[in-house]
Amino acid sequence: MSTRNNQANKAAARERLRQERERQAKKDRIRRQGIVAGSAVVLLAIAGGVGYAVVQGNKPSHWEAAKNATTIVAPKNTTGTNGTTVVIGKASAPKTLEVFEDSRCPICAQFEQTVGKTVQNDIDAGKFKIQYVGATFIDNSDNGTGSKNALSALGAALNVSPEAFLQYKTALYSTQFHPEETNDKFAKDSYLLQVADSVSALKNNATFQKDVKQGTFDAWAMKMSATFDKSGVQGTPTFKMDGKTLTADDGSQNPPMTVAQFDTAINAALKA
Repeated sequence: MSTRNNQANKAAARERLRQERERQAKKDRIRRQGIVAGSAVVLLAIAGGVGYAVVQGNKPSHWEAAKNATTIVAPKNTTGTNGTTVVIGKASAPKTLEVFEDSRCPICAQFEQTVGKTVQNDIDAGKFKIQYVGATFIDNSDNGTGSKNALSALGAALNVSPEAFLQYKTALYSTQFHPEETNDKFAKDSYLLQVADSVSALKNNATFQKDVKQGTFDAWAMKMSATFDKSGVQGTPTFKMDGKTLTADDGSQNPPMTVAQFDTAINAALKA
């Protein structure tokens, strides 16, 4: 009896061991399947991520896309192809002064701070009109976007009124707001809106703010920049009347940078 019991006990133990091994083997199979499946998911995720990165990398940048845009929203108060002709002043003014400027240009800022008031007075008096041509070449030297972004914001100001445009341009070039050339502050919409708060026609102007934030005139800015590039002008600021470049009366080929130099140059150009 004892022998039969021992044999039965041993058989039961062997059966339990077999069942335990089967359970463990099943667990191992499930674990291996999970690892394989998980690895496949990871590989798919990596492949998907790489694919997404490649696609994104091949997409043109925002400003490249704006440059190549075929639908252009031009600001009010413009004429010409794609609205890139911006003329401001009295219709009765005898001649037009072409003004070539880049918003990030420190020499342009110096001119505006020194001579800008005189230019504004001459425009108001009907002495001449100005045709503004905006440049963005400074962005190219440091892969920045401030020149382009500021030019788009100037378009938003022009859309409000020519007066708002001139006042905003003055504010951008002011000692208070104009950054060092290497500081791309104008790339930030928030900073451009901060500058605009100093202009009564733009402060709390919902349409202007929307146009800046949404880049309504980004494509227009790139077309304006292309107009500058086609002009042959090599630097800013540059001033032309009747196709001739205004220069200082000191024997150099530099632009007039003082009120006296500007008055001399503009009076000679008006008489020519």
